[in-house]
Amino acid sequence: MSTRQLEYTREEILADPPIVEPLCAGGLRCHGGFLDDGTYASPRTRFRVPAIAAWQDHHRSLFGTEILGAPLDAWPGNYPNLEQARFLLQEGVRDPIIALLTRVGTVEGFGANIRYLAPAEMQGFLAEDIRGTATSHLAGGLVEAHARDEAGWDGRAGHDRMWFVVRDIAFENPVTEDQTEKMMRRMGVGAAGGSDEDRAARFRAQRLFPDLDLGLEMFLAAMCRVLFIEIKAFHIFAWAETLLSSDLVAGEGEAARIVSYIRADETPHVDYLRTALTEMRDRTFIGESGRRYRGRDVIGPLWEKGLAESMGVAETQNREGFAREVAHSVGAGARGREILERFHALGEWQPGAAA
Repeated sequence: MSTRQLEYTREEILADPPIVEPLCAGGLRCHGGFLDDGTYASPRTRFRVPAIAAWQDHHRSLFGTEILGAPLDAWPGNYPNLEQARFLLQEGVRDPIIALLTRVGTVEGFGANIRYLAPAEMQGFLAEDIRGTATSHLAGGLVEAHARDEAGWDGRAGHDRMWFVVRDIAFENPVTEDQTEKMMRRMGVGAAGGSDEDRAARFRAQRLFPDLDLGLEMFLAAMCRVLFIEIKAFHIFAWAETLLSSDLVAGEGEAARIVSYIRADETPHVDYLRTALTEMRDRTFIGESGRRYRGRDVIGPLWEKGLAESMGVAETQNREGFAREVAHSVGAGARGREILERFHALGEWQPGAAA
């Protein structure tokens, strides 16, 4: 049995490490900063990181099961690949890469919405005691820390604006707000969102567990969806760090360094989500009727559904959006058709094909 601390206050989960120099980039005060040895420290990780490790060890000792995870290589590599991206930049076609970085920042900002789905407490939905678990701390700082990392807090930029800084450093402030909005529309970002009522109605129509609290099921599905977004984003991090370190962009590698800091910030997100989902998988849910459901019979189907969507329709939509942006950027002339043909020849995926 673990003897490590398992209970934390909300203030502790949200506490910053003892940085001596803040992270500033592109004229913005960003979250996070540097320790006295010069290493980067992610925001809100003074207790959050050791807490997650302790909860994982505690769960293993109680249940003898390993923490859920999906390997990065389960997803295809980034589209466009590095060769395709380098080719576009060498040909002077910058807008698709600018649009991709803008899309990443925009989607990061959406991640803060998870704070609105988290139930105020989880114990009422589960039969077993959940004290000393990540699950019991979801509304006690974990979800809020995630939201603040993504969209910023207290005047400090989060990942949404940090990605825009990455874009602006690498491409020297390339777009206006109006241009950004047009780019996102062309790439399909936000096109299928609708109102909160519309989203809830769509979710009700395809619910897997009508006897569970609706808000709980929506939250569990969101946890799976966000987890898979976070995991496959590591392909984007590797791609961006390599591309933005090259002499094809401005900034002398500064944009790539900022991406590396964002990558470090995302690791606790992956870890708390998979830990809490594991804890619930190995416990028992209580339905609104009072009926009990094995956790694996709830988490398993939600996990598989989210994974299939992430690898399938979501990946294909992102790729098709980027391909449309390339076609728009090169134009319909002979030179544009030549560039487009060469671009597609450098990749394994073609528009109209599944991811």
